[in-house]
Amino acid sequence: MLHSNEENIRELLLEGSFGLEKESLRVNEDGYLSHTPDPFRGEKHIVRDFCENQVEINTPVVGSYQEAVAALEKYNRKIIQTLQAMPEPEYLWPFSNPPYIRNEKDIPVAQYYGAETTKTDYRNYLSDRYGRYKMTFSGIHFNYSFSEELLRADYALSGETDFQQYKNNFYVALAEQAAVYGWLMVAVTAASPLLDSSYAAKNQTGTDLFNGMATSRCSELGYWNSFTPVFDYSSIAGYADSILKYVKDGLLKYPSELYYPVRLKPKGVYDLEALKREGADHIELRMFDLNPLKESGIDERDVLFAQMFLVWLAAKPRQPVGLREQVQAAQNFKNAARFDLKTVKIVVSNGDIYSVATAAIHVLEQMEEFYRDFPQEIQDVLAFEKAKFVDPENRYAWKVRAQFSGGFVEKGMHLVKQRQKRQ
Repeated sequence: MLHSNEENIRELLLEGSFGLEKESLRVNEDGYLSHTPDPFRGEKHIVRDFCENQVEINTPVVGSYQEAVAALEKYNRKIIQTLQAMPEPEYLWPFSNPPYIRNEKDIPVAQYYGAETTKTDYRNYLSDRYGRYKMTFSGIHFNYSFSEELLRADYALSGETDFQQYKNNFYVALAEQAAVYGWLMVAVTAASPLLDSSYAAKNQTGTDLFNGMATSRCSELGYWNSFTPVFDYSSIAGYADSILKYVKDGLLKYPSELYYPVRLKPKGVYDLEALKREGADHIELRMFDLNPLKESGIDERDVLFAQMFLVWLAAKPRQPVGLREQVQAAQNFKNAARFDLKTVKIVVSNGDIYSVATAAIHVLEQMEEFYRDFPQEIQDVLAFEKAKFVDPENRYAWKVRAQFSGGFVEKGMHLVKQRQKRQ
C-alpha cells in the first residue's frame, strides 16, 4: 500500500499518466450500421475493433485527465469530419448499445491482410463463439499508470530491495483491490438502458427494449466468458500464468479473449509473456459506457474520479481475496450493471450485504475522508459521484432512458445529426 500519510508521498498521489480507448459504431443516414470499408486505415490513433464499421480511438499517453479528454475530443472530431465528408455522409453512433441491426451481415468482421490476417481469423473465432450481436457493444477503456516519481518515493519507504519487483507487487495488489471494488466504476458510468428491438429479434426495428439494465455490456448479458475467472495475485508471474492456464485448458483461445473489467498490462502490445518479463506498466479499467450526454463520450469528472479511485485503492491496506471473494466480486460487477441500484444487492469485502446504492455511498464516504485535505476540485467530483446514488435521477442511465425512450434510435440519430452540423 502507498504510504499516503507521508507528506512527500501525499503531494504526488495524483501524478500519473492517462490513456483512453473509445469504441464507436459508424451508422448511415437511416440509423443502420454502415457497410463501407474503414475510412481511417493508416491512422495511428484511429483503428478498428471487432467489426469493419466499429472505430476505436486510442489516445496518446498524456499527463493529466484534461489532456486525455482533450485528445479524445480531437480524434472524435476528426472522425466526425471525415464521415461528414463522405459521398454518402455517415455518423458516429453515441451509445454503447447498437442502433438498428438487420442481421449478422450488418456486422462485418474487420478485414486485415498480409501479415495481419490473424487479426481477422481471431475475430471470426469470436464471431463463432459469442455471436456478432454482442460484439457491437461499445465502450471506453481507462488506462492509468502511477508516476515513476511517486513509486520511487514510496519504494524508498517500503523496505524492499528491488524496484521492479516492488512495482510489480504494487500493480498486482492494485488489480486485486480493483476486482473487489470495481463494481463502483460500473455503477457511476452506466449509460445504456435502452436497446432497439432488432437486437433481440431479426427484422423487428423501431421498438425500444428495456431489460432492467443500466448497462447491458457490463451485465450478465454482455462481455463475460462462460466461466468465472480466478486469478493468482501472489506475483506478476502468478497473475499472468493464471490467465495463460485458461488458454492451456482450452477455455480461451487467446489471453485477450478474457472478458474481465480489470486488466494489468505491460508497456506496448498486450502480451502476458512480456508482462512477466518486463513487468506491469499500467492498469486498465474496461467498464465505462459511452456517455451520449457528452460529445466526446465521457465526462471529464468521471476520468478524474477513476484516477482518484485507483489512488484510494492503492493506499488501502491489502486484503487478499480467496476463491469465494473473487467469484463474488465478478457477480458484484454484474449486479452493479442493474438499473435500480436500491433494490439489487452486492456482498462487500467483509461479507456484509448491502444494496449497490448504499454500498457506493459507504465507499464514497471513505474516499471523502481520504481526500479531505485536497483541493475543492476533488471534493466537487466526489459530490458529483455521490449524488448519483443519493438520487438515481442523477445517474446517466436514468437520464438517457428519460431523454431517449419512445424512439431510441430515431432520437439518437437526431442527436448525432445536430452535433455533426456543429463540427
